[in-house]
Amino acid sequence: MVLLGETFPNFTANSDIGPIEFHDWIGDSWAILFSHPNDFTPVCTTELARVAKLIPAFAKRGVKVIALSCNSVDSHIQWIKDIRAYGNITGEVFPYPIIEDENREISLSLGMLDPDERDSQGLPLSARSVFIIDPKKKMRLSILYPATTGRNFDEILRVIDSLQLTDKHKVATPVDWRNGDDVMIQPSVTDEQAKSMFGENIKVTNLPSGKPYLRSILQPTDT
Repeated sequence: MVLLGETFPNFTANSDIGPIEFHDWIGDSWAILFSHPNDFTPVCTTELARVAKLIPAFAKRGVKVIALSCNSVDSHIQWIKDIRAYGNITGEVFPYPIIEDENREISLSLGMLDPDERDSQGLPLSARSVFIIDPKKKMRLSILYPATTGRNFDEILRVIDSLQLTDKHKVATPVDWRNGDDVMIQPSVTDEQAKSMFGENIKVTNLPSGKPYLRSILQPTDT
């Protein structure tokens, strides 16, 4: 399994838009690879329809999206009709590709198989995995959900905002942070460096330990 910060494995696979070489498909963008257990199932249909609606939000952040399951391309193409109908999704082309992984090769290599979920032939199905990959092809986040629990893709957008912000500035995002909220100065930044980077408007929380490590500032901007 790929670990945080490691190069995400490259692979070639077939999809509803034709063959894809994953690293070439990512290019210089951020990317999300997310898997689902099975085509023509209820929770998966709601998820893929939701992601289709969120494509403008992902594109705004420079993020490409691609899906995967252990179904064939023909199955994906037929199922897309149901996803479109459920989500009221228009447009001549479905807004993101879906990879086929009938031989489970990709799912197995990435640790995405759910031993408790199997198809009609008794073969394991892919779990609800999410991988966020940066433009350097490094894996920056992974989340694994069971088949019975649909994902919250607003949370995925929130995490992308945090990753992209903290890549540019020496800050960290606190619990329940949303884009625009105050952020924390990273512990590795000294007080002198913090003043040079962020000015004098640094809020330090008084704690029983007396240690001034909770330092917050307004979210930095790129302007």
